[in-house]
Amino acid sequence: QVQLVESGGGLVQEGGSLRLSCAASGRTFSSYVMGWFRQVPGKEREFVCAISGSGGATTYADSVKGRFTISRDNAKNTVYLQMHSLKPEDTAVYYCAAATKYRIIATSLGRYDYWGQGTQVTVSS
Repeated sequence: QVQLVESGGGLVQEGGSLRLSCAASGRTFSSYVMGWFRQVPGKEREFVCAISGSGGATTYADSVKGRFTISRDNAKNTVYLQMHSLKPEDTAVYYCAAATKYRIIATSLGRYDYWGQGTQVTVSS
């Protein structure tokens, strides 16, 4: 069983920055692919970015490429999402997720078997 707890969400002005954190339980955190997803009411949850277990590989949705950075600290069992140049359309609940059965980065929700409770990010114009 893996528990994920996000933090760091909040209200920020357009063009601002936020850093989200996701603390994970589990003895083999470094073997998990970790991802960030987001969801707005009435829409499907969408992929934002993901990172391999070692941190050596990352992938991003086109909508956030160049503005968001995913990273992880395996010694702290934590994954981060640094967000810069935020836009109102980035407003959503952000979820971190763990894919414990796959070693290759996945963008599909179905590959992730553990999810956090989500943290709200609101970008005002």
